[in-house]
Amino acid sequence: MLRIGLTGGIASGKSTVSRMLRELGAPVIDADAIVHALQEPGGPAYGPIVAAFGPSVVGPDGRLDRRALARQVFADPDCRRRLEAIVHPLVAAEMERELAAYARAGRPAVVLDVPLLFEAGLDRQVDQIWVVYVDPETQVRRLRERDGLTEAEARQRLAAQWPLNEKAARAHVVIDNRGDLAATRAQVEAAWARVLEAAGRGPGGQGAGDQGDPARGGGGR
Repeated sequence: MLRIGLTGGIASGKSTVSRMLRELGAPVIDADAIVHALQEPGGPAYGPIVAAFGPSVVGPDGRLDRRALARQVFADPDCRRRLEAIVHPLVAAEMERELAAYARAGRPAVVLDVPLLFEAGLDRQVDQIWVVYVDPETQVRRLRERDGLTEAEARQRLAAQWPLNEKAARAHVVIDNRGDLAATRAQVEAAWARVLEAAGRGPGGQGAGDQGDPARGGGGR
């Protein structure tokens, strides 16, 4: 089973590409979704995070205040490393559980949607790396529009990740997301078709999305 690591940078459009791959029938393991589940009250990451960062990162509803946590993490590299030391091993373990389920189901390829693929060292655990690329100025503009950040805050968040140029240089596939959605989708469709062709599966064959989601216990779609 081919492991495809899908990554990009903040506000690069990686989530858009991930959604397109799902629509094409690709099984996608979403690291962000796993993180959110782990950080829910009672989840294995919740207690260690509160112990490490204090009650200021807990909102009135008892859930983690992710904005408050982000302010600490992006302002202090030591805080970021402390959070990563808590979260990354738990995410890796859950990903391996889901990968094993897809392997048992006979899927030819699985996409691991991981924003910090390189930063977490997970690039060494995949067979192909796909990078969603935009230029830094586009990232800053989209990030400010999306999250209401100042330019300084947006650039601070970009600085916490590897530059997209460096990620793209190490990629097997680069999805250029500077154009419109149709142009992006054409690249995604072509890249996924090559994966299925190499696996001996046509776009409508087994493993192209007709077996449901065994890793999450779902039925066919």
